[in-house]
Amino acid sequence: MKLNFVTIDVFTGTQFAGNPLGVVLNAQGLSGGQMQAIAAEFNLAETTFVLPPKDPAHTAEVRIFTPRYEMPFAGHPNVGTAFALARAGASYGRPIGSDGVIFEEKAGLVPISFLNDGTKVIGARLASPQRLTVGAEVPIELIASACSLSTDDIETRNHRPCIASCGAPFILAELKGRTALAAATARAEIFTREISKLPVTSLFIYTQVEESGLDIRARMFAPHHGIPEDPATGSANVALIGLLAKLRAEPELRLSKTIAQGVEMGRPSLLQAEAKKQDGVVTATYIGGACVPVMSGTIDLS
Repeated sequence: MKLNFVTIDVFTGTQFAGNPLGVVLNAQGLSGGQMQAIAAEFNLAETTFVLPPKDPAHTAEVRIFTPRYEMPFAGHPNVGTAFALARAGASYGRPIGSDGVIFEEKAGLVPISFLNDGTKVIGARLASPQRLTVGAEVPIELIASACSLSTDDIETRNHRPCIASCGAPFILAELKGRTALAAATARAEIFTREISKLPVTSLFIYTQVEESGLDIRARMFAPHHGIPEDPATGSANVALIGLLAKLRAEPELRLSKTIAQGVEMGRPSLLQAEAKKQDGVVTATYIGGACVPVMSGTIDLS
């Protein structure tokens, strides 16, 4: 069985930056176990597998795997997979339209529009499959310990560390500045021993900045899941923009933020996040950015 794959660098306009993604374009017939094994072989933060849609009104079913487990939804895999299908021009014999795609995923339907530079697709922008939910708070002492920081580095004036999701849950914690963000180092033993006891185990830290063209700097750690650090986490950033909109006093709001991630690990990424709020409720969240192709090839599956 020959599988066709491409790799895409997501949330960047430059090769070998951003978040790399593997996309298996013809995964029909693969078992979940085979997909997991292939994702482990790629050893990227995520690998996606494109399947025929269950409903012909949609573009494809997409399954997303880290090296160790399956995700119900994730940001950069959706953006990169949409970009890959736009470049391919078709999926399972069906043409890819210029307006965008709709993916079937475990978290629900994910509509994605294309970003264009003239007639050329240069990226994509997704609408999250679920509305924002905000769950339990997480002790600041645990956040500090897991990130090799002091409790004084954790900012709590806007919100305490908490769990939030727009389809994939994360622990979100604000830090007091870029110095603390740069100093953070994930302690794998704390993640394995303590963070793993929580209902959500991926930790997203961020700080708000006043820089030209940039509003937020962020990092994401999940070492016990095979991701010591992620260069760009669309699903975490989309939850963040939703949380920030929820925290604002305005009942009607359209909030946009430009977010940098991956800088500290040498894979700079740039994400455009947006949230809509109506009658005091966050009704929609979006994340998007540029993509570049890197590799293509085949997998000879025996």
